[in-house]
Amino acid sequence: MNKNKRKKHHKKIGQIPGTLIYTGDKTNKLSIECFDYNSNQLEDKQCNKVEDVFHYKATETITWININGLNNTDEIYKLGQAFNIHTLSLEDIVNISQRPKIDEYNDYLLVILKMLYYDNNNVLKSEQISLILSQNFVITLQEAEGDVFDSIRDRIRLAKGKIRNSGSDYLLYALIDAITDHYYYIIEKITDKVENLEDLIFNQKEQKNLSQDIHQLKKEILKIRRTIFPLREIINKIEKSESPYINPKTIHYIRDVYDHSLQISESIELNREMIFGLMDMHMTTISNKMNEVMKVLTIIATIFIPLTFIAGIYGMNFDNIPELHYKYSYFMLLGIMALLFIGMLYYFKRKKWL
Repeated sequence: MNKNKRKKHHKKIGQIPGTLIYTGDKTNKLSIECFDYNSNQLEDKQCNKVEDVFHYKATETITWININGLNNTDEIYKLGQAFNIHTLSLEDIVNISQRPKIDEYNDYLLVILKMLYYDNNNVLKSEQISLILSQNFVITLQEAEGDVFDSIRDRIRLAKGKIRNSGSDYLLYALIDAITDHYYYIIEKITDKVENLEDLIFNQKEQKNLSQDIHQLKKEILKIRRTIFPLREIINKIEKSESPYINPKTIHYIRDVYDHSLQISESIELNREMIFGLMDMHMTTISNKMNEVMKVLTIIATIFIPLTFIAGIYGMNFDNIPELHYKYSYFMLLGIMALLFIGMLYYFKRKKWL
């Protein structure tokens, strides 16, 4: 897996800046979803060619163009040419290892974020999504079909809320807000996993690969942290942006997303500390169990030391050991050993070593 990642990064070494090289694994047929709307009308259609959406650049209505299939770099290049998107921006869009960021250009605003989700095997996955904001349109580009925007689609189709009566900047806010809200779901899943592991450790229940589960959870929280922490910086830049494409009225909604990003970041840090605490707790539990075993073994050894001493004396090959000639010496010796055994057990119990 790491070898494949290195190979993908090596593909970009030495290339001309602005060269479009897709660095992901998903190879999907290009699919385009288009919403063109205002307060009174709506056009909702699917397209198979980027040429079908070129004319929306000049319309007075608001247009949302959602493109799936970043591996189709030739089509994305055509889209960039038609909508005056810089080749450096296109290069960042198809490079899925890009850190979340925001870039301002004269003709548009580019925001790159990560969508997080759990697959069918409960493995945390990350998918890059790029959002391009201009005067009357928003373009979103993602690796494959399937996202967190179904609520936005419903609001557009059913004319719910302010989205049909607002500009493209409000649509950008709604899309970012949907991605941010889904982070809450991811954090809840992580919190549930932390609490389950915490219960297992507190109840001292044996579970195979518990250390590996904690380590995997630690990797997940670090991945989430790298994904979400830049969001605050992005939202802050949008809030302070002097871009003509951001309406001052939308800033109030952007601030709300910023508040959400702060809450999510705090939850991440809390879970991160709890995960590190789980590891320490688990190691302490293992150490305590080992100490219990060693205590029992030490007590057994201590009990047998005097018994072995007595048996050793009477096992020596000397003729002049008076007790050997008594009729009941054997039974007396066994009795003394039994008394020593019981006496030491009583002493250990009284000292609360048992």
